[in-house]
Amino acid sequence: MSYQSEMQYPHVAIQAEASERAAFIRRTYAHLAGAILAFVGLEYVLLQVLSPDMVLGLFGHSPYSLLLLMVAFMGASWLAQSWARSETSRLIQYLGLALYVGIEAVIFVPLLYFATERLDAPQLIGTAGILTLCVFGGLTAAVFITRKDYSFLAPFLTVASFLVLGLILVACLFQGLNLGMWFSFGMVALMSGYILYQTSNIMLHYRTDQHVAAALALFSSVATMFYYVLRILMSSRR
Repeated sequence: MSYQSEMQYPHVAIQAEASERAAFIRRTYAHLAGAILAFVGLEYVLLQVLSPDMVLGLFGHSPYSLLLLMVAFMGASWLAQSWARSETSRLIQYLGLALYVGIEAVIFVPLLYFATERLDAPQLIGTAGILTLCVFGGLTAAVFITRKDYSFLAPFLTVASFLVLGLILVACLFQGLNLGMWFSFGMVALMSGYILYQTSNIMLHYRTDQHVAAALALFSSVATMFYYVLRILMSSRR
């Protein structure tokens, strides 16, 4: 999960020439597609080379291991986003995007392993992917058609994100707390809000040279939405 602050600069997308703005948007979504393909490829490789014990051991056997992993993920995510917004080097920007894709790939491995091996339902992964892309496509189309500025969502997304982090922290410390399916639905709704917010930023507030940072912001929301859509489908299957 990530929070991409609103970007207000002298030469933002809304103020650029139509051709320049269109090129920026194409670059952003091309990089998003590339990040998704790289993520899929990494997942395939990881599931092939990791043993079941290694997969299940990624999150440890205690709530504190999960908590430490969450803290490490947040720190690495902050670093990746900081690199992706770098104004000194395009290479650092791409390293940030690559780092974030790699982190997400590792985080997803146990869930995908459980879906394919324990539930014997690999089709759920494809179904979750299609549903996620449909929701993402609908939200993206809504923003580009209406041209509405969703920057007003920023305070609500911030508060909701801190609430989610608090719930995850409590669940890590107190194993008796099961966040359940409703939490997953809430996360899908939260990521929908992020996609609206980030898409309107791409259309209005990003600089036209920030396509890598814009792609990373969208990828973080799409990946998180996919994660919880898959959890919902898996819970329904069980």
